[in-house]
Amino acid sequence: MSPRRKEKRVVALAGAAALVAVGLNLAFSAVAARRRRKRQELPGFTAQVNLSATEINRLADRIIAKSKETYDAVAAVPLDKVSFANAIAPLTELDAQQFPLVQACLLPRMVSPSADVCRASAEAEKRLDSHFLLCRQREDVYRVVKAFTERGERIGPEATRFVQCLVREFERNGAKLTQTKRKEMEKLRSHIDDLNLKYIQNVSDLTKFLLLSEEELAGMPLEFLKDLEETDGKRKVLLTSYHVTPILEHCKVGSTRKLIAVAYGQKGGKQNVAILEKLVQIRHRLARLLGYSNYSDFAIEPRMPMTSRKVLEFLEEMSEQLSDLANRELGLLKDLKMKEEGDAQFGMEDLLYYMKRAEQHKVDLDIGEIKRYFPVQLVISGMLKMFQDLFALRFEEIKDVEVWHDTVRLFSVWDASSSDHMGYFFLDIFSREGKYGHTCVVALQNGCLCSNGTHKVPVAVLLSQCPKEFDGNSALLRFPEVVRIFHEFSHVVHHISNRATFSRFSGLRLEGDFAEIPSLLLENWCYESVSLKMMSGFHQDITKSVTSEAYQSLKRRRDMFAGLKLKQEILLCLVDQIIHTSEDVDINDLIKDLHPKVECSFFR
Repeated sequence: MSPRRKEKRVVALAGAAALVAVGLNLAFSAVAARRRRKRQELPGFTAQVNLSATEINRLADRIIAKSKETYDAVAAVPLDKVSFANAIAPLTELDAQQFPLVQACLLPRMVSPSADVCRASAEAEKRLDSHFLLCRQREDVYRVVKAFTERGERIGPEATRFVQCLVREFERNGAKLTQTKRKEMEKLRSHIDDLNLKYIQNVSDLTKFLLLSEEELAGMPLEFLKDLEETDGKRKVLLTSYHVTPILEHCKVGSTRKLIAVAYGQKGGKQNVAILEKLVQIRHRLARLLGYSNYSDFAIEPRMPMTSRKVLEFLEEMSEQLSDLANRELGLLKDLKMKEEGDAQFGMEDLLYYMKRAEQHKVDLDIGEIKRYFPVQLVISGMLKMFQDLFALRFEEIKDVEVWHDTVRLFSVWDASSSDHMGYFFLDIFSREGKYGHTCVVALQNGCLCSNGTHKVPVAVLLSQCPKEFDGNSALLRFPEVVRIFHEFSHVVHHISNRATFSRFSGLRLEGDFAEIPSLLLENWCYESVSLKMMSGFHQDITKSVTSEAYQSLKRRRDMFAGLKLKQEILLCLVDQIIHTSEDVDINDLIKDLHPKVECSFFR
């Protein structure tokens, strides 16, 4: 995210339920037959995407029942007769068959316009997560899988990796613990899931807003002000990135910038602070229960560094190497503020604004004028063409298909050279109330080979909050929003291009260290003339694309203030690491202590 990952991470943002296996051969057709609305069949895609609240509840019940049935069957295999066919294959198959059905339960909480459906989806997520945790704690199934590893049966490399991941997941979920400790862990994990969900719901609240006068919004582009709803002579500013970021970049009034930055940064308020403090304590208890010294070590173990000590060493080394550059950049911004406001005291609310002012001095680029070259529909169509050309793909829009909102579009993906069908993706890019508030990708189905020889094709959803057309005028995107959407769509193409045999290794479920690499690499195309010309066109005459001089300026702008930007990331990483290496940390004291260490003196 994309909240990358975040929940900005991305990663597909569908909860822990998306990461585990659930039942086998679910008889979903009976549910589909009862639906009154007709649904166009999509070859290779087995799940529905527009379930009612009742159907979500019923589907969750059936998933849990079939999942238990499959795990019981594996647990019943005698330890002296275990084989890949009776111990491992059922678990690979159930993941392939039921991952899309689980996602059909979870997606609605992010996209459905119905409050009842959203509640049912959120409740299904809690139930499924709780059930999957119990599955991964089953000592009887763990013994069968471990017995298979000890037999030395020859299997392929992907199957070997699947078994390794399976053993690790069992052990990290307490399969080796005593019954008493497993019950304690179950309570801790359930509490963590509840707190996570509450925190995310608070942050994702799209109803929060501030009312500001035009004087308080001095410096804002006219088209931005026109898009704001007017109430009692004031403008309604939503506390979303689409309103907050432009204000922090353009508003000349320092008190307004601070008001907006504080309000946006405090979404969730004291309630979320309390939730975070409780989360840290419970995560620490969970890690100690599993035999780790702290939660950070538990979280990092499956990743490349393997220990929190190596992560901290890396962050401190990077911070030290960036200090001189960051100090020079910060000095430049302070000088600018002194000249404009007569005040050298620098806060976070000043960072984007004075970076923008410095860019205006050093880069021949009017970012407000650039925005006029990125109408939403033109960006999307150009982006689709870019990826088709780059990867030899063909996208075909499918009309008259059942979706969760009338603005959602569905495309099938084909290999342009072989004409093989590769998968599908949904575009749900326009803002609406109640929808998940960040740009991200959700995997609906993983590409894989089923036991009967058939292939399931990958299916993904791109979610965003792009503005809609207003009075017949094309809605425009700021260039960072163009890059963000391009980045996330790279995840879509990566997901659909994957050719893993097992659902466990398909697309967005790959190793966490690599998950963002393809998108970070591909987003650099947003700074090349060939792709910018495809995605841009003056909103009143789309034949006029961004000039060569403009894209060169965009490149220079991208590389400005690299030291400060990385310092900001390092500070957040250090906070994350330190609070999760101790059971109880005062975050305010921690921030004060970290300031001199990371040279982030622009924090007050």
